[in-house]
Amino acid sequence: MRPLVGLDVGTTGVKAVAVSETGDVVARAERGYPLSTPAPGWSEQDPEDWWAAAQAALDDLGVEPAAIGLSGQMHGLVALDGHDRPLRPAILWNDQRTGAECAEIEKRVGLERLIELTGNRALTGFTAPKLLWLRRHEPDVFARIRRVLLPKDYVRLRLTGEHAIDAADASGTLLFDVRRRAWSDDVLAALDLPASWLPPVYESTAIGGAGDQAAGALGMGIDRPGPLSVVLGTSGVVFAVLPAYRPEPEARLHVFCHAVPGTWHAMGVMLSAAGSLRWLRDQVVGESYDELIREASHWPPGTEGLFFQPYLAGERTPHADPNARGAFVGLSLRHERGALVRAVLEGVAYGLRDSLELLRGLEVEAAVGRVSGGGARSELWLRIVASVLALPLERTAASEEGAAFGAALLGGVAGDVFADAAEAVAACVRVTERIEPDPAWQEAYAGGYVRFRELYPALRPLEES
Repeated sequence: MRPLVGLDVGTTGVKAVAVSETGDVVARAERGYPLSTPAPGWSEQDPEDWWAAAQAALDDLGVEPAAIGLSGQMHGLVALDGHDRPLRPAILWNDQRTGAECAEIEKRVGLERLIELTGNRALTGFTAPKLLWLRRHEPDVFARIRRVLLPKDYVRLRLTGEHAIDAADASGTLLFDVRRRAWSDDVLAALDLPASWLPPVYESTAIGGAGDQAAGALGMGIDRPGPLSVVLGTSGVVFAVLPAYRPEPEARLHVFCHAVPGTWHAMGVMLSAAGSLRWLRDQVVGESYDELIREASHWPPGTEGLFFQPYLAGERTPHADPNARGAFVGLSLRHERGALVRAVLEGVAYGLRDSLELLRGLEVEAAVGRVSGGGARSELWLRIVASVLALPLERTAASEEGAAFGAALLGGVAGDVFADAAEAVAACVRVTERIEPDPAWQEAYAGGYVRFRELYPALRPLEES
């Protein structure tokens, strides 16, 4: 049978995988593209670069696909004219220019009503504040907008000629009624934005597409309540499927439609997970990751009272605080390079625990976590995370393929290769390893987590001064 192809339109490049109907990856390809930062805090890309890279990656695969599924970076704004041509570079998920517009949205809609409708508060990364920024700062561009798409959906437009979006990715625009799985007339009216700009909404399984977090979780077998997705990438994510729409009261978690019809997901996002270890290696200690992990393994759990607060780029969950900063606390003369590394591994694990505790507040009963991301290659780190979360962790055969693998499964459902997402997961997702919590470490980290929770309120006055 011809393979299924998944395309992930990421921030640094397009990743393409070809997957058999039994989940074997038969080919993979990647093509990169530049990121533009024309002003401090700005982050933009040319949509044509995505399309060129997607074409090249598909050519590099060298297969004739049975179906193509799409995933990609969420929230980015692609503003199109009446001929479907981009009016300006896309404004990406990590762009920070829209602080004033976020405040305006929460005032216009009302914070409580905004959370009720969209499952989230207004954050600078989302799509809606970018539109308000264009209206205020680039009115000539705003006046010419006729269509609005997200990044992967622009690639779909070029690939198929179709304007479309899935409910999972639409949930991250702040223009979507997440409970009803439809565009929000109330939010659009409050922000004075025309519904005609927005594409038709479908379920992910109908058009073979989802935002990167939903697609990545599905590719790990997270298609139902129970297992969690735990991502140890540059950022860290703890992701759970919800059987019903249930926003976190303070919107400290993101609540979106999931890629499986009739389900939702909640996720906590910390901004510097494996990115914290990369910072320590690149800026402070040098040496290879393998050597740093080896040195960290010599230290006991708790690192003799040394803590690391992993807020190097501000934080999102549980503290929506762009001014939060990282810190080592409890240094002594005994602490050397391995101790610093161990404290970073533990600090990130504690940050993930913050998200898990909030998920439990939404009645999530987690039995196991499925791990992915670069940090998941470290046996020591996984043993630490499992012990801090008090959850066994599992690796899957395709855990390093990320959202592209989940996109391929969604493409298979949309192309009638699989009857539904559950059948796709059963056929293609295989657990290869299980890491259990260490009982002795678990006891040490239970007390360590209590102390870690005291760091942010204690250090915050220093960040504000």
